[in-house]
Amino acid sequence: MKYFPIDNSLFVINRKKFIAKMKNNSIAFFNSNDKYPVSADTTLPFEQHRDLFYLTGINQEETILVLFKENEKVSKQVVFLTKPNDLLTHWEGARLNKKNAYSISGISEVYWLGEMEKIIEKLLNENTSLYINQNEHYRAKVETETREDRFTNWLKNKYNFKNFERSNPILQKLRSVKHPIELELIQEACNITEKGFRRILNFVKPGVWEYEIEAEFSYEFLKNRSRKFAYSPIIASGVNSNILHYIENNNQCQDGDVLLLDVGAEYANYSSDMTRTIPVSGKYSKRQKLVYNSVLHVKNEATKLLRPGILWKEHYDEVGKIMNSELLKLGLISKVDIHNQTKKNPAFKKYFTHGVSHHLGLDTHDYGDLNDPIEENMVFTVEPGIYLQDEKFGIRLEDDVVVQKNSDPINLMKNIPIEIDEIEDLMNT
Repeated sequence: MKYFPIDNSLFVINRKKFIAKMKNNSIAFFNSNDKYPVSADTTLPFEQHRDLFYLTGINQEETILVLFKENEKVSKQVVFLTKPNDLLTHWEGARLNKKNAYSISGISEVYWLGEMEKIIEKLLNENTSLYINQNEHYRAKVETETREDRFTNWLKNKYNFKNFERSNPILQKLRSVKHPIELELIQEACNITEKGFRRILNFVKPGVWEYEIEAEFSYEFLKNRSRKFAYSPIIASGVNSNILHYIENNNQCQDGDVLLLDVGAEYANYSSDMTRTIPVSGKYSKRQKLVYNSVLHVKNEATKLLRPGILWKEHYDEVGKIMNSELLKLGLISKVDIHNQTKKNPAFKKYFTHGVSHHLGLDTHDYGDLNDPIEENMVFTVEPGIYLQDEKFGIRLEDDVVVQKNSDPINLMKNIPIEIDEIEDLMNT
């Protein structure tokens, strides 16, 4: 991998936390992702299953983690890997050996996949419960049968007399609160994103194509040990800035346009998620400045509201009040609109059409139960926007922040230019 080695104490701690939540006399299984085919003999770039990575740090396909808990004092951790061979090494490079796997994960018991069934049988008894791992994220829509799915079906067929438990509710809570090492990795992803953004500030001008800007980000990310964008980048100029998930990135930037950049670097499988909206010409118009400053004000106030104990929905509602106030100042809504609004159809929804914050971590939309109170060391995006279809531009601003116990959240993107004067100065030097 391109990233520097991660202290394996992170994965040791993560497994310890998960085992503590397991029932006595139970086994949990976690699988790597598949390599997905394109056509012929080509495959998509491999992406490790984030749950397996969270618990092991291993980035290799055909990997299985087994956690066994007998009681509060006795547990066992085993990882299974593809056995290296000379032919595979010659064609695709070296695979992890047992020593490598231990160094990465901190797991001393490493076996080859061919030994798995025999070892599982030794751990089972008539009272053993089996934990299966399925994607239960609130935004998930999975139409492809995964390696995890096939393994789960195999377990249910072979051990249909066992009690089956769910791993995901445990992981939803554990993964949502970040360890200090995870915060360092997310910070590095944000730092790389900053380098990309600063690079394009001197590059953007009328006549530049959106895909050329995407290429500049790609270069800077790869140069700094980021494997890729954390998600499909949005490089949206002019009227495209009103399209929330615009990913075509194939239009030419014009004088007078704003350019909405929703991009983030990945580092060691951890995501960053930034949005900035800059003037193609290097100077915002008067109207663009007014809308921009309203969005910036909402973002700053929304950040302060992220504190332990508040619910995600409560945060959204409070931010909505602030957004209503700004839209009123801009003349986009009236007091009558606010008076007549409903919970399902608030006044601000006409111009601010998406959520304010989401969990961030190993996934861009990371695990986290939205019905649970926000906790210290959760990482959230803060991303308000105002979209003006009639005026053919939209403004969105977004930072990644860490919730603190007794103070405002820490902004992991505090060094990325966001004030109008700073952006204009950097674009014109």
